[in-house]
Amino acid sequence: MGRKPPPAGAALDLPQFVKADVDRMADVCRKEVFSELRFLAEKLYRRNPGEWKKSGAASLEAALDHLMDPRLAWRYAELGDHAGIDAMQLALREDFQGDRVLALMGGLGGMLHASFNEKTAFFMLDDLDPQKLYNSARNVEILVWRLSNARHADGRLFLLSNEPAGADAPANLSFEREFGKMIGQLDMLALILADKMNRTLVKVVQSVATAIFLPVGLVK
Repeated sequence: MGRKPPPAGAALDLPQFVKADVDRMADVCRKEVFSELRFLAEKLYRRNPGEWKKSGAASLEAALDHLMDPRLAWRYAELGDHAGIDAMQLALREDFQGDRVLALMGGLGGMLHASFNEKTAFFMLDDLDPQKLYNSARNVEILVWRLSNARHADGRLFLLSNEPAGADAPANLSFEREFGKMIGQLDMLALILADKMNRTLVKVVQSVATAIFLPVGLVK
């Protein structure tokens, strides 16, 4: 499968002069988080090729383009009223018959979009809420656990991701590593913003196996 493009700096144009350093950092963080999301969606589609076919897409690439289409704003006709965290939960329900990758990653995209106040670029007068970013990072942790454990009644995983170690092969934890990069980006930006605003993050301790998704706001 393909590789993610390397990080690239923003062009030095007029909008860059009305950005503080933290705004540029937020721009880079958002770009990297959503690049990671697309990469993970591609990996999931390749591990679960039957999923993109459920939506009638002509190819895996067409399914990815649909998932990431900015005109849809992380809402998809195939999912009805389900978006954000609600769509993530739908993806791991026994009775859901649709494209589970679209529901899971489209829902994740909606939640992340909400944590960035539904903005794609940040300037001096834009205030991001570090608590939303922190909550999103915890929600990704919960999602990773559920992705690896949610199963049909007959024991089959809803979606294949990491591969356990076999008799003649080590474990493949590539999904966990990629999700970990996303979590690290969100946590770092949340801590920097909290320090800048002299705010204390409310840290929630809960068992990942029984944890509930934390509120982020906007897209539901």
